[in-house]
Amino acid sequence: MDTDAVLRLLQDVAAEVINPRFRALADEQIAEKNPGDLVTVADHESEALITAALHAAHPDALVLGEEAMAADETLLERFATAEHAFTVDPVDGTKNFVNGSPDHAVMVSEVRGGEVVRGWIWQPQHERAYVAERGAGAWLNGERLTVSPDGAAPYRTARRSWVGSDLVGLGTLQLTWACCGVDYPHLIAGDAAALVYNRSMPWDHLPGSLILTEAGGTIGRHDGGPLDPRRLAGGIVAAPDRATYDAVVASIAAPGSLR
Repeated sequence: MDTDAVLRLLQDVAAEVINPRFRALADEQIAEKNPGDLVTVADHESEALITAALHAAHPDALVLGEEAMAADETLLERFATAEHAFTVDPVDGTKNFVNGSPDHAVMVSEVRGGEVVRGWIWQPQHERAYVAERGAGAWLNGERLTVSPDGAAPYRTARRSWVGSDLVGLGTLQLTWACCGVDYPHLIAGDAAALVYNRSMPWDHLPGSLILTEAGGTIGRHDGGPLDPRRLAGGIVAAPDRATYDAVVASIAAPGSLR
């Protein structure tokens, strides 16, 4: 599937099974995978439709869906060795979706030979499409996207227990928008000085990581190492530039840090 076709797929699936459930979910359409980790009928149906279309177009590729992995954890192991793979986050920000917040997204990434080569984020309620191809830039609704750093913006974290904590020498952490498909675009727009995550699941971070780096930003691990798309482990720091990334990594390593 070409890049535009994948974006249309995400938009069509959202229109078919996500948007009709927005602020209209029945109690029986919501479940918990783990305490506080919600999943809805929209997650399951969206993932099934996207996965089927990707399999039809790329029969030799592995498709790692968030809900499929919850049912079969060997998918994550196979993803780590796959030459060609896709990740699917059918409703990123499910808790936001359940609570009626428009801050949710549908996301897909493509990985070839251990590199993220394409990424898509569709925010159905905001009607914003973020697309990136490795070496070809990042785009928002067809317009070239570049990072817009704002030195006054707060540092943000997705880990609620870190909210209010100090990044030594930098500032106090505030909460992100609780949805990677919304967080990364806000970082690019200058609404966060940097993003600090304690988890690094591929479907959450690979689309945004490529969009960020193609827009001129930087992403890596808490220890300063590079992000390996197929072997994600530990926390992630995303920043508008290398200097900010290095400063956050140094802060995390300082005595009294988040660890």
